[in-house]
Amino acid sequence: MTEKAFQDFYPEYFSHCYGCGSINELGNQLKSFWDGDETVARFQPRPYHTAIPGYVYGGLLASLIDCHGTGTAAAAGYRAENRAMDTEPPLRYLTASLHVDYLKPTPLGPILEVRGRVKEVKGRKVIVEEWITANGITTVRGELVAVQVPESLVQELLGG
Repeated sequence: MTEKAFQDFYPEYFSHCYGCGSINELGNQLKSFWDGDETVARFQPRPYHTAIPGYVYGGLLASLIDCHGTGTAAAAGYRAENRAMDTEPPLRYLTASLHVDYLKPTPLGPILEVRGRVKEVKGRKVIVEEWITANGITTVRGELVAVQVPESLVQELLGG
């Protein structure tokens, strides 16, 4: 994909996340994009993401749902305001609630596809339904409630 990922629009002070922060060299650096009315991210688990031999650790899967969901929430927030993701002020969302259902073990090896669909945008809150597939089989479903970061936290991060 040649377009910028949602996470690439985050200001530096919001780019430290282990799951999706672009400046966290040791993190997963998840990248999410629009795909029609859905969002998509792809992630290649590493051998150290093992739960039991041959299968992905559930905490990683929850992290993928979490970070893809907050990225989707940010993109949905910009869409709701009918503006581009590179406009000011920046919109950033944090997880208020995360629900994950593990439908079947997720094999270690294939590239995982994380997909999301915005269920609701209401004020500072966005609800995203998501799922992870491995080799075209859905192994995880989740729902995330994200809330827009309050200005007081932004000011705190900026040292003001």
